[in-house]
Amino acid sequence: MQTSSKPGPSSRDRLSSLTGLRFWAALVVVLYHLSRQTGKLPWISDVTWYGRTGVTFFFVLSGFVLAWTYDGRTVPAAVFLWRRFARIWPLLAVSTAVSVAVWYALGTPVSLRGAAATLGLVNSWAPWRDYLKGGNPAAWSLSDEAWFYLIFPLLLMLPQLRSGRGRTWCALLVCAASVAVWASGSLFAEPALRVWALDYFPPTRTLQFVLGVVAGMAVKRGWRPPVGLPVAIALVAAGHIALVPWSRAVPDSLWYSPYSASHLLSAPLFALLVSAAATADLEGRRTGLAGPWMVRLGQWSFAWYLFHEIVIRTLLGVWGKPATQAGTAKIWLLTLVISLSVAALAYHWVEHPLERMLRRTGPGGTRRAATARSPESDGRAGPDATPPAPVPGKKSVG
Repeated sequence: MQTSSKPGPSSRDRLSSLTGLRFWAALVVVLYHLSRQTGKLPWISDVTWYGRTGVTFFFVLSGFVLAWTYDGRTVPAAVFLWRRFARIWPLLAVSTAVSVAVWYALGTPVSLRGAAATLGLVNSWAPWRDYLKGGNPAAWSLSDEAWFYLIFPLLLMLPQLRSGRGRTWCALLVCAASVAVWASGSLFAEPALRVWALDYFPPTRTLQFVLGVVAGMAVKRGWRPPVGLPVAIALVAAGHIALVPWSRAVPDSLWYSPYSASHLLSAPLFALLVSAAATADLEGRRTGLAGPWMVRLGQWSFAWYLFHEIVIRTLLGVWGKPATQAGTAKIWLLTLVISLSVAALAYHWVEHPLERMLRRTGPGGTRRAATARSPESDGRAGPDATPPAPVPGKKSVG
């Protein structure tokens, strides 16, 4: 499959600000888990109580960057899928092994079927907790990502995405469908089943990935968002702040609480944010997100996403849940320092070298392009959101 497109600017196609954004999105997820599992801290927990929306950001970002990289280019399907596997699976396997070991050390029963489903990237397709949490609880999102990779070639074939009007209608339909999916929560009598269907089930989350694909193709073909990056950031922040009074008025157990709404309805704001950041990079404007340290933190964010909950679980297992705010702050600080340090080591010693090794030895590895990293692939997110460099081929995914 091959599509043609108007090529984007080649002189500033690094999009480093997207790597910097990955760190902040991962941080929001970390603070979400700290607030929910360890205890609240004033102000921070209020704003990040629904920080799981960081996963929605990553799904949108994944679609955007894949579309940006592959629209109008060709790559053998086997090479595309192998590189996606090489990018996400080695660190998934290592983090799952560590997670299971921690559970055993703490005396917590472990579902081996759940761990196997996690390693097989199919755990989010089942509504049972043993499957969703059985290996590494954070890894459910990679099951969704694997599904996205499978359908991505089909998305690039859609004729509706090849015109500006078609992409506009697709974006509007995706946004309307997201509202409809959220409203469908009223049809579920069992809260646990509703949470799985609306928050984990890959087809539900596909809407966010598709919106990212639409935005990525639009920017690649010359569209520019109506607002700049500062306004886009302000809109995302305002969206999170607006959830605070809503959460105080409606318990999470009710379908019309902000819990599912925050995941399902935030994708348009994130698509605007990603598009604005990419546009700023393309136009050579400084964003504060593309500096060396921001890029480095963004590179560590995939490992941070996969390991931070394991660190929280370990600290709570050793010391118990803190009874005071000072104790809560201590757990927070230790978690941030330890988990980010582990992420840095995991990136440099496990994730990056194993990915390069697999890329060299797998399909397309004999070509020089197989070991070259594309400008957009220098940073990862959790879930993974960065594409490999495209290479020519007859059977292609884009």
